[in-house]
Amino acid sequence: MSASLERDSTLREGFAADASGLHMIPDAVARPASAEEVVEVVRECASARTPLTAAGGQTSTTGASITDGGVLLSFRKMDRIYDVDERARSVRVQPGAIVAEVKKAAAAHGLLFAPDPTSEDSCTIGGSIACNASGARTLRYGATRSHVRALTVVLASGETVELRRNPLEKNTVGYEFVHDPLDWFVGSEGTLGLVVEAELALLPLPGRVTGLSFPFASERAALDFVVAARASALSPRCLEYLDDLALGLTAIGHGDRMAPIGAAAAVYAEDAGEDDVDLDAWLALAERHGAAGDEVRMFEGTSALREAREARHAIPATMNERGARCRPAGGRKVSTDWAVPYPRLGEAIAQARAHARAAGIDQAVIYGHAGNGHPHQNFIATDAGEVKRIERVVEATLRTVIGMGGTVAAEHGIGKIKRKWVGLQLSEMQMGAMRAMKRELDPLGILAPGNVL
Repeated sequence: MSASLERDSTLREGFAADASGLHMIPDAVARPASAEEVVEVVRECASARTPLTAAGGQTSTTGASITDGGVLLSFRKMDRIYDVDERARSVRVQPGAIVAEVKKAAAAHGLLFAPDPTSEDSCTIGGSIACNASGARTLRYGATRSHVRALTVVLASGETVELRRNPLEKNTVGYEFVHDPLDWFVGSEGTLGLVVEAELALLPLPGRVTGLSFPFASERAALDFVVAARASALSPRCLEYLDDLALGLTAIGHGDRMAPIGAAAAVYAEDAGEDDVDLDAWLALAERHGAAGDEVRMFEGTSALREAREARHAIPATMNERGARCRPAGGRKVSTDWAVPYPRLGEAIAQARAHARAAGIDQAVIYGHAGNGHPHQNFIATDAGEVKRIERVVEATLRTVIGMGGTVAAEHGIGKIKRKWVGLQLSEMQMGAMRAMKRELDPLGILAPGNVL
């Protein structure tokens, strides 16, 4: 192998962890600065049949961006953001560009890159494409997939292909899934090819954004409010749920800014548009579901909205820190990102809590994208034995979720941690089709082994 592969033990250790709590030291690290160098590394690995796993900011909660076999290819040096095209409302970027930096570049031209993963200050565009990341505003804007216009991809053979989204409104040539090969790579977690450049669609920045945090005396009332808000004419761009434990985590650095101390739950909404927010309509709807109108928090302006975002981000950040302290004993944070049809979210969360209580584990923090029926249920396992007990609870919950027409993973992907649950949702026919595509695009099986399949 060439000198482009680095084997220094300290360097390899620096790429051995992501947000999953797993620890895997690669055999070597590649840090290409250009697409041409990526091609060189891929061809070397293909020739030697050496496994190759791509990584960006390594914020994965599923172990997708780490490996203990073969080469870890880091895209951190490939972080260029090319000129924003205001007329076409698009921007070209390299995969290592940080999502928040892309947002800033777009905003300087009065435009918005809409996907907003919670870790946007540290996650990369390549990683977001790899797992089809979303975030709170998915309620209005959709996940990353719908904002990707074109990709340049290096295949497992070293061949480079240019893919652009098909603009046709009608097309009957071939099976439907071959109409847009670009979509094969969005959400494929680096198992089918390596994205080395992306063209992203941008939207006009809304003229006004108002954040509103509504406190509730019960979880049920808060979740009923979410369903009512989705059915109303208010059109929020996000509806985020926070249970009492989640609110306790936001209070550590932000006091009662998100909700009064002692609130059982809260729902954070954002209303965005050109006209003034219809505050009376929001308050009336919330009060009909038991919210205390005089305790509603309002966030207006860049600084206040950033504060709300930071308070929300404090939840996973604090849980990550607590999980990290348990790693020496084999423990870690165990997180879920299952989803159900949003009208059934209250029922699903009640069942999830019942599964945990039945196992004597009643410490999960539940928060997240309630507007999409998509919460995060986070546990802290203090040791390896507790990891197994919690994962049994998670599996029981996922079986319930699937029975409700839900999914085992809504935005974080599968990686290595969740692949054991894919079969709960996908049939053998579906799994066979995925394996066939993997064999076609990566016949040697060198790309991201252990992810997804």
